[in-house]
Amino acid sequence: MRVLIVIACITCCFWSCKNENLEIPQDQVAKVLSDYGKANPETEAVIHTNQGDIHLRFFSETPLHRANFVRLIKAGHYKRGHFYRIISSFMVQGGSETEGNYQYMVPNEISPERLHKYGALAMAHFDEGNPNNNSSATEFYIVRGRRFLNEDLEELAEKYKPEQLKIFETIGGAPNLDGKYTVFGEVTKGMDIVEKLSEVRTRGDDEPELKIRFSLELK
Repeated sequence: MRVLIVIACITCCFWSCKNENLEIPQDQVAKVLSDYGKANPETEAVIHTNQGDIHLRFFSETPLHRANFVRLIKAGHYKRGHFYRIISSFMVQGGSETEGNYQYMVPNEISPERLHKYGALAMAHFDEGNPNNNSSATEFYIVRGRRFLNEDLEELAEKYKPEQLKIFETIGGAPNLDGKYTVFGEVTKGMDIVEKLSEVRTRGDDEPELKIRFSLELK
């Protein structure tokens, strides 16, 4: 898969000017987010949809991604969000419906211990021109994935520990994304909602035929 995300250009000066204080110079991203994270320790959030709520928990082992997501939520970036890319048995991807995307990228915090298992929360990014697999500032996705059995597990055996293979066998996931994108949290409640969303009708570009809106707030 060449690109997990297509980031739209900022075309509306109103939104760009209104939120330009959230932009971070790339050489200052790590420091700004590190400092922000120390002052803002929240680790839980809720995505509200018309199908129900999806509860999230952020990992402490990915402090920059946690801080970045908390920062955007507190700034209201996801007050009018939408899931704009849906692939059944794979993932649902979302961002803000009305605001532009910020240009900075979050340094990757990829860990072999944080898998793209069923219910994983991760940040998307462009593959091209991004050799370090740094993350988009704003675009995220939740993994539905599939279960792996028999020959599939044998192919994964060289890369994963037995206990990790058991995860892909019992609850499933998307191991093809491991090592490429940062998993920074997980769904703690509401995967039935994610499953419903992943089954909606889509167009040829994986965009839902009917817009799926959401709002995101901290707990």
